[in-house]
Amino acid sequence: MKKYAIFLLSIVLFTECSKVPITGRSRVNFVSDSKVLPVSFAQYKGFLKENKLSTNKEMTNQIKNVGKNISAAVDRFMRANNMTSEANAYKWEFNLVEDKTLNAWCMPGGKVVFYTGIMPICANEDGVAAVMGHEVAHAFAKHGQERMSHGQLQQIGGLAVALGTSEKDSKTQKIWNAAFGVGSGLGVLKFSRVHEQEADRLGLVFMIMAGYDGTEAAEVWVRMSQSSDKNSQPAILRTHPSNKSRINDLRTYLPTAKKYAAKYNGVTTLK
Repeated sequence: MKKYAIFLLSIVLFTECSKVPITGRSRVNFVSDSKVLPVSFAQYKGFLKENKLSTNKEMTNQIKNVGKNISAAVDRFMRANNMTSEANAYKWEFNLVEDKTLNAWCMPGGKVVFYTGIMPICANEDGVAAVMGHEVAHAFAKHGQERMSHGQLQQIGGLAVALGTSEKDSKTQKIWNAAFGVGSGLGVLKFSRVHEQEADRLGLVFMIMAGYDGTEAAEVWVRMSQSSDKNSQPAILRTHPSNKSRINDLRTYLPTAKKYAAKYNGVTTLK
C-alpha cells in the first residue's frame, strides 16, 4: 500500500504538469474543465438569483464594458497561442452586485462579479480594469482547478504518511501526522500567495493589452492599503501578499508587462 501511494503520487506529478502561459510557472492540474465548468456556471447562476444586482447603470455598464475589453484581450491571446479549445470553453459574463464588501471574483470559465463596495477603491476605469484583469487572470491560469488538484494531492500525501508510519509506535505517528498537517497547511498558504502574485502580473499584461493604463494597477493597492486596517499577521501566515509587496511588485513588473502586451497583441500605444 505504501509503495502504491508513492507510485500514484509520482504518476500525478509527472503526467499532469503544465506551465502557465506568460509566467511559465509549472503547475499540477488534473481536474478537467469538463467537470469544473458546468458546476461553476450553475453556482454563478444561483449566486445571481440570491443577490441583488446594482441598479447603478453607469457603474454596471462600466463593469460590463471593461470586462468585455479584458476578456477580448485574453481571447486574442489564447487563439494566437494554440489555446482555441480553451478559448471556446469560456462563457464570459460580468455583473455588479449591490454589496458594501470590498471584493470581486471570477469563477472558472469567466464568470465575474464585482461588489459595489470595491468601486471607490477602483476609483476610475483603469482601476476597474486592474481589478478585472487580476480576477480574470485567476480563471485564465486555472487557479481554481489547481487548488482542487492540490487538495487531492494533500489527501494522497496524508495517506502516504499514514501508511509509512503504520508500523511505528503511536507517539511517532502523532509527530509525523502533526508535522504533515502544519507543513501542508503552510504549503496551501504559500500556494495562495503565488496565485495572487501571478494573477497580479497576468492581469497587468491583459489590462495593457486591452488599452488601459497599467500604472493604475499599483495605485489600486495603494488605495486598498489606505482603506484597510493594519495587518500584523506574519507574512508566512497570510494567504495574500501584503499590500506593500503587491504595490512594489506591480511597479517593478510594469515594464515587462508592457513588453508582453506589445509582443502578444501588437500594442503600439502603451501608456
